[in-house]
Amino acid sequence: MASIVSSKSFRLSISFILMSIMAIQFIWTYSAGISFKESMLLTLLFGLCFLVSFLLIGNNLGYYRPQNFSFSFLVGWCLFFAGFCLMVPKIIIGFFQFQNDSIHEFLRHNLYIYFVFNSLILACYSAICLIWYHQKDNLENELRKQEAANLNREAELFKLRQQLQPHFLFNSLNSINALIGSKPNEARKMINQLSDFLRYTIKKEESEMVTLEEEISHLELYLEIEKVRFGNRLSTQFEIEEASKSLKIPALLLQPIVENAIKFGLYDTLEKVEIGLNANYEANILKIKITNPFDPQTTQYPKGTGFGLASVKKRLQLIFFRNDLLKTEIVDNIFTTEISIPQK
Repeated sequence: MASIVSSKSFRLSISFILMSIMAIQFIWTYSAGISFKESMLLTLLFGLCFLVSFLLIGNNLGYYRPQNFSFSFLVGWCLFFAGFCLMVPKIIIGFFQFQNDSIHEFLRHNLYIYFVFNSLILACYSAICLIWYHQKDNLENELRKQEAANLNREAELFKLRQQLQPHFLFNSLNSINALIGSKPNEARKMINQLSDFLRYTIKKEESEMVTLEEEISHLELYLEIEKVRFGNRLSTQFEIEEASKSLKIPALLLQPIVENAIKFGLYDTLEKVEIGLNANYEANILKIKITNPFDPQTTQYPKGTGFGLASVKKRLQLIFFRNDLLKTEIVDNIFTTEISIPQK
């Protein structure tokens, strides 16, 4: 986003312009034979009038700016203040009734030059103010749009997370219900694990990014709950580079992917199934691969790879503004989900 000149720099620039005008005024007056004292007085008077004009024009343009090239009122302001900057010094000089008539003659002979000079200076100042305020308005509008977009993005991310929690919670409660009668101890254990899992999930909602090590710890807690459901049929194998553990990843990102792998790896088979997770860091990208067995004769992935992967892809797109961070493939009846997390 393009930046504009700061208010402090703008005021310093205007002060420099005003001092330059006063310097020109003094040199012009003194070179015309006016005494040093009278030249200095005339310069200060003109400088004070220009300062008042600058403040009034700048303040008015701050609240009202012409639209659709309707600049007639601005031309009127410039002409009015050009006359103001000319007549006020002339009246004050006349009021003091200097014995030396040279300053009166100087003002009388250069009346029109002063008026044109003042009008041009004020017109240039007004144009500078209009450009500066226009850029300031554009920047504020861009900031408002960006803030609105961020709020919408956060709201959509929050909605996705709220969808994931009940999705897992209902499955766990159904499993607990099935275990209560036959395996009450297992049901009690699963309730405790579910409580810890949900407590961690609620805590982490306040943070968008966590380390991979934290995310894996949370994932292992989730898998402990699932192993209560599936018993010895579910096993896991993690291969994580040591250097990858401290890298950042969106909180609660891996759980829906692993849930998806369990769903399509275990639901249609009674055999033991291994879920694999591999993480490594290369070219400033954290790459995580999650694998599960896949039998196309008994299991059919729905279009879009299901809610779990679709939600993950949507989250990655909202966070990183890229739609190529999640990929899936099937090789030798192994379904692989690969996600790439850019690192700052």
